[in-house]
Amino acid sequence: MLDKYAIKVIKWPLTQTAKVLHRFGVTANQTTVFGFALGCLAFPALALQNYQLALLFIVLNRICDGLDGALARLQGITDAGGFLDISLDFLFYSLIPFGFVIAAPEQNAIAGAFLIFSFIGTGSSFLAFAVMAGKQGIENPVYKNKSLYYMSGLTEGTETIASFIAFCIWPQHFAIIAYTFGAACWVTTFMRIYFGFMTLKED
Repeated sequence: MLDKYAIKVIKWPLTQTAKVLHRFGVTANQTTVFGFALGCLAFPALALQNYQLALLFIVLNRICDGLDGALARLQGITDAGGFLDISLDFLFYSLIPFGFVIAAPEQNAIAGAFLIFSFIGTGSSFLAFAVMAGKQGIENPVYKNKSLYYMSGLTEGTETIASFIAFCIWPQHFAIIAYTFGAACWVTTFMRIYFGFMTLKED
């Protein structure tokens, strides 16, 4: 829901940084993999309940996720790069709640499982529509520079990272935040299924 506004704020600094990285020969795919590796380091930090360190790795991962897109727009967007980016993003998104489950299973396990379950809904509806939209040649009027169709919803990347930050700042309230965000994810899932079906049915 907030991605289209967030993109306007971060576009200029990401583009300027990407231009510097491009001059040094850094590629979009290298940035994607490096960012994923940084994000994975949040998992042991969470397991050890070092939430400040985990937050640092989460933020670095998200910065890299913005930079790889900016680099791709400079170097040429490819299907392989888009596939790599979205695959590693979804793995990262599931890794963070799993880390909180490992940190405090007694209080976080059910809420963490519910959140990961909700990510299956948002992720599968997102990717399934992207495949069908690409097959039918449906263009996205909002995200024109993406390698696949980005279907909007109540919860998108901006809301997800805000929730992850909230988890790290208030880890004692992980369950409440996870249940709330997970419920919002299910609203997004049902919206995507309904509107996606209606769009494909009309096409």
